[in-house]
Order: sequence, then structure tokens, then C-alpha cells
Amino acid sequence: MKNAIAVVLGAWTIFVVQARPVWKAPAPDAQSVVTKLSDGAELRVDVLAENLFRVRRSWTNDANGVVWTESGMNRYGILKGEWSKTPFAREGNEIRTSGAVLAVDPEKGTLQVKSLSSAADFTITPKVVGKGYAIAFSLTKDERIYGFGDSGRDNIMRRGHRFDLWIRNNLCNIPIPMAVSRRGWGMLLNSTWRNAFDCGLKDPDALFCEANEGDVDFYVFTGKDYRALLDIYTQLSGRPALLPIWGYGFTYVCNQNIDQYNLVNEGLQFRDRDLPCDVIGLEPGWMQKFYDNSVYKEWNQERFYFPYWAPKGSHTFVSALKRIGFKLSLWLCCDYDLTRYEEQCAAGLAKKGGRQVEVPAGITETWEDDRIGIDPKTAGDKLKSGKKASRHKPAMYQRLYCPEDDYPDGMLPWFEHLKKFVDQGAQCFKLDGCNQFGEHPTRKWANGMSDEEMHNLYADVYDKQMARGFEEYTGRRSMVYSAGGYAGVQQFVATWAGDTGGGAKPLASLLNLGISGHSNQSCDMSIRNVQSLHFGFLQTWSQQNNWDYWEQPWIDPPEKVAVFRAYAHLRYRLLPYIYTAAAEAARTGWPVMRALPFVYPDVPEYDTCVTTYMLGPDLLVSAFTKEISIPEGTWYDWRTGEAVTGPCRRPVTESQDWGGALYVRAGAVIPMWPKKPHVEKGWNEEVELHVWPGPDGTSWLYEDDGTSLDYRAGKGARTPLVLKGNVLTVGKREGAFKGMPATRRMKIVTHKPGSAETEEGDLGEVGPAGWTRMQ
Repeated sequence: MKNAIAVVLGAWTIFVVQARPVWKAPAPDAQSVVTKLSDGAELRVDVLAENLFRVRRSWTNDANGVVWTESGMNRYGILKGEWSKTPFAREGNEIRTSGAVLAVDPEKGTLQVKSLSSAADFTITPKVVGKGYAIAFSLTKDERIYGFGDSGRDNIMRRGHRFDLWIRNNLCNIPIPMAVSRRGWGMLLNSTWRNAFDCGLKDPDALFCEANEGDVDFYVFTGKDYRALLDIYTQLSGRPALLPIWGYGFTYVCNQNIDQYNLVNEGLQFRDRDLPCDVIGLEPGWMQKFYDNSVYKEWNQERFYFPYWAPKGSHTFVSALKRIGFKLSLWLCCDYDLTRYEEQCAAGLAKKGGRQVEVPAGITETWEDDRIGIDPKTAGDKLKSGKKASRHKPAMYQRLYCPEDDYPDGMLPWFEHLKKFVDQGAQCFKLDGCNQFGEHPTRKWANGMSDEEMHNLYADVYDKQMARGFEEYTGRRSMVYSAGGYAGVQQFVATWAGDTGGGAKPLASLLNLGISGHSNQSCDMSIRNVQSLHFGFLQTWSQQNNWDYWEQPWIDPPEKVAVFRAYAHLRYRLLPYIYTAAAEAARTGWPVMRALPFVYPDVPEYDTCVTTYMLGPDLLVSAFTKEISIPEGTWYDWRTGEAVTGPCRRPVTESQDWGGALYVRAGAVIPMWPKKPHVEKGWNEEVELHVWPGPDGTSWLYEDDGTSLDYRAGKGARTPLVLKGNVLTVGKREGAFKGMPATRRMKIVTHKPGSAETEEGDLGEVGPAGWTRMQ
């Protein structure tokens, strides 16, 4: 790298070449195999797990020798960096683990990958092209490829198409540069540069990853099935977050012109009209400055008044909402330079590790915790001594000496200015696509990146700082929902598919995100469209957005309000089932909403099925279609009890009060709660077990405290619900959590095949040891 400038920062070295930052990675270690290629470069394979490998091609220069690089996703902790040592054997150019075999051809510069648990056996050809790369993965005839996140809303099976992975509003909200194959392998491109995937379009026998800039750097993994592939992929890119229990309820976003009086009144309307709801959200009208993307935002005092002598407490409108069960959500937009804080954190981690730190000019060194501080002696020309910060800045920053409203871009950690709103009772944040979707072709970010490299990464960094900022400040799970993201988004936030009101295309985007490791996704609903209500309430999380319109659920004829009420109650009664599926996603990466070809991989016909999906393990849902594909086995119509044997196709019967199909698998035990106006904890004193007769099997009920981060340490309880013949056994509860009840009152509801009739039986108080009941 001629004319390169080297700057040490923590464990990395930045090489600036033609204004492009290149972060030097740690040198190869005992888990690395480096092969000299015929063109003088080197190919490095890091063995991360028995079925996961990282592959890089070196930079080579006479002065600096071999240089191994990192992407922004590595540097900013989005991808997992520390792995346990995995045993492997090397024979010549072959690497063998208990799960796979990789062979490097030094003459051709290619890799051959063979899985020991699946049919995967393919060749990878990575090439440097100018400042960028072209990486080809060979495909067999009829091999089916899935993934790429929300990068195209017309299909689920991706072969035969090309995708431009560049965040764009409602076209490519959450591109994820990963793919999985039916033959049992997957890959993740470790780059945030604008890149494209050609999946058998220009060459029917290859999947190409291409970019005009960036390094050859990717992960390849194998697995016996899609579950195994998502398991190892989300170990690498982060498990899906488990939202607070109320995040899986109903989120309602008000008209942006609302004030505090009408806000509280709308909350009362939900309660008085028996319409379940947990989150009530404000649009940008809550700010004094409309669409304020700065760190100086304040409440619009004309609409949302707080006494200056008592800006928080039980007397505020926020607390009034809380008393009737609502959690307040605030809309945000951001065009802030978030990279400065990420660099400060990288430097802080290095110092904590006892490493000497030198930082680039303009980046001040900090620790990675909630005591972030700025040293006015090194903060740059804009921090002038002798003048105190204004009183509206966070208290922890009162020691700063800063001109009024004049922090340098990115100098204040973004979440700091939001803490005062959290102190006043805000519990959720909505991250609009405004600005974060915008391109900044001339902007130079504080970390040295150009917008071509930073644009995709920005959404991830924004999501990360919001989620981790809230969690570290409150000790609770965050309910942050964002319009954008990139690889790893699932570990930070929930997302929605843009302000579209639903439809087949947003539905396809949600299924593709689930395939790509992101479970907590949603789409807003149109309350006057029964199809949209059906879809809106039967997805991972539910929301309705008024924006600038009058879409309050109660401003409708009584019969339409009744339809909304019925769907909302159905969702809240299904919360223990949905929450159990969400907890499984947080443990394994297997999503709540599941595309049919992922659940039934031996049925290629389901590749075109974008309007039918599984919600959890046992519910089959159709949306925006006149016909539903019924998979193999026996299924019951949720409302009529009619039994249908698949595989087959059935017409969808819609009416004024029912907007799609909902079937339940025979043999399922669906845990449900009684009707509730809102929820506060991840368990309930009463649980109904709805039994749909069929084959022997085991269903599950997951419970925890509903709000803390303890679930990440495994502090939750799983109860097996075992159906064998006509006997239901509530098994021994596995695990525990703080505040876990000694017993729950359980009722069994048996559904009669071919009928809407049910039989009920009271199991009484069921403790940790379980219960057995004859049907």
C-alpha cells in the first residue's frame, strides 16, 4: 500500500489509502490457516466453529507486508469476535473439522467446501477486481437459494434474480448480505460497501457477490437443515432480541398533530371501548422543532407542557398514561455522526484491556459504559474553556465547557440527550427512515469512511446505540423499532416494513427477513381493510400508524369497531403462544413468522407461496390471497373447526369480519390467556390450554418476568405440554426467573373436530411438577 499512513487505534491499525480507512485485523493465530496463492497474495481461513469459517484475501505491499483487514461490522462489535477454539486437522491445503472439509487450490485461488452433515459440496472463487471484488459460489442444477433480507419484495426463492444491497426507502429497507442454500450451506459477506448479489441470473450456475470497492472477506457455514443454518448464522450475527412482553401486544401511533389532552383521551378511548393496546406513540409533532434531528430536541411546550419546576413525576401526562397501562413511544430522526462514539468506544475497550492507545485527530478517547465523558483539553477547537454548558444538556456533561448549542457533530454520544425523556417516562422509540435512508455522497464521517462504505452500516450503528443505550441506562429490555438495518439488526431492534398499510409485497419482505435471521419484524395496518387487520394482528408484533390521518379505531361504524376489537382480543389471547415462539427465536434464531419453503423444504412449489406462512410452530395464516396452500397433515379451521387434510389448496373465505385464513395443526396445544386490556409481565395467573386433537407431540409454554435482560442469562421457564393419545400432560417446569409464581391456574379447552364447539375442564392450580389430564 504505497503512500499509506498508519495510525494505531486499540487492537487495530488504520491504513488510510486514498482517503479510505482500512482497519488492520489481528494476525493469524492457531485457528488460522494461511495459504500462499500463485499471484503472490495469501488466502486466510479462520476456523471459528466446526461448521463456520471466515475467509479473507490479503492486501500485500513490499513495505507493510501482508495486511489482514476488518469491516466496520467487526470493529463495532456487530459480528461476534470471540470464539472457543475448534479442533481441526490440516493435511496439505485441506482443512477438516467434525462438520466440514475445506480445500484451497493455491494455483486457482479457489476453495472447495464440503459439508459432513448435508449435501453441500461447492466451489468458491474469490477475485479482486479493481478496488473491489467478485466472489462466485458454484450452484448445482435446481439448487434453491434464499436470503438477502428485505432487498426485494417480489419473491422468496432468490435464484434467477439480482439484488442491489443498498438501503432505500420501501425498496430495500433492510438488506442483509447473507444467503442460505437448500443443500445445507450459507454465506455472509463481511462488507458494508454498496454490493450486489447476482443469484444465477447472468450465470445460471453461480451466485456472484460483487462490489466496486472493498475487500474479499466473507463467512461460510454449513448445517443439516435450515434450523441449523440459522442457528450458526445468528451465533455469528447476534440472536434476535426478545422484546418486552408488551412489545408483542398492540402499538398505536397517534396523529402527528395531537396534544397531551387528546393523547390521554385517546388512551381512555382504548380502555373505555375495550380495545387492547399497550404502546401509544407520538410522531414528530412532539418536538419543539419539527423533525429535529439534533441532540438539543425539546418537547413542544404548546402541545406537551411540563412544569419547569417539576418536569417529571406522577403528576405528568406521561404518568397518567402509565397509570392506565400505556407505554409512551417517541418518534426520532437522526442525521448525526454516530461513528465518533463508536471510535471512542473502540479506544475505551483497548485501554481497559491495557493496550496503548493512539487515536486519530478529532476522536477523543472514552470508556465504553454510561460514564462517557469528553475531555475539553482534547475535544477540538469547538470546545472552549471558560464557558459552561447550558442547563438543558445532560447533567453528566455539566463539566464540559462548550459554546451554547455547539457540540461538534457526534461529540455527544447520541443516547445521552434522550435520557431525560426516559426519565420522564418514555419507554419506546420509533426510528424513522428520514435521514438514515438518505445518501450523503460528499460527507466524510468521523471514522474516515465515505458514504459508499458507511451508508449501509449507519442503520446498524443507529439501531445498536439506541438499543444498548436504553438497556444500559434502565437495565430493561428496549422496545426500539426502526425502519432500517443491515446484517445483525435482529440483536438490537424490531423493525417495520415502511408505512405501507400492508399487502403481499411487505409480507414477502417480512418472510425474507425471517429467513435472514431477523425475527422481530412487522408491517403497519389499515384499520378499514379487514385483510390488513387479519395480517396486522397475526404477525410477530403489531402496530397501526396514523401519521397525519384520522385512523382511530373507534371512529367507525360500530360493526367495524367490533371487527377491530375481535382481532385485537385474539392477538392478546394468543400472546403466550407468540411470546413462546419469540423466546425460541431469541435462543436459536428460528423466526416467529416462517416461510413455507423453510418449514417444508421438500416442497419446491412453496417457493412461490408469499401469502401463506406459519406463525409459530402450529398456526397457518394466509393474507391478501383468495387461496391458501395447506401443507401435509391434518389442520383445523380456527373458527369453524373444519378438518382439512393436506397437501391441498383451499379457497379463502372472507367476510366483513374475517380477512383471511387461520388454521391450527392437529395435535397442537395452544397456550392462551384470558382477555386483557394490556400486559405488564411475561406470565399470567390463569392460562388456557387449547387442545386440537391429533398426532402425539409436544408443545411449549415459555414464561419470564417480561421486561428484564435476565433472559439472556437463561432465566426463564419452559413448560412442556405433551399430548399423547387422549392424555394431556403438563410437564415439569424447566428453569426459573425472578418473581416466578409457585402455581398458575390452568384450564383445558378441547376443540371438537369438525365443529366450533369446545369442552372445558379446570386443572386447578398447577405447580412446577406439572399435571396429567385425560381428555
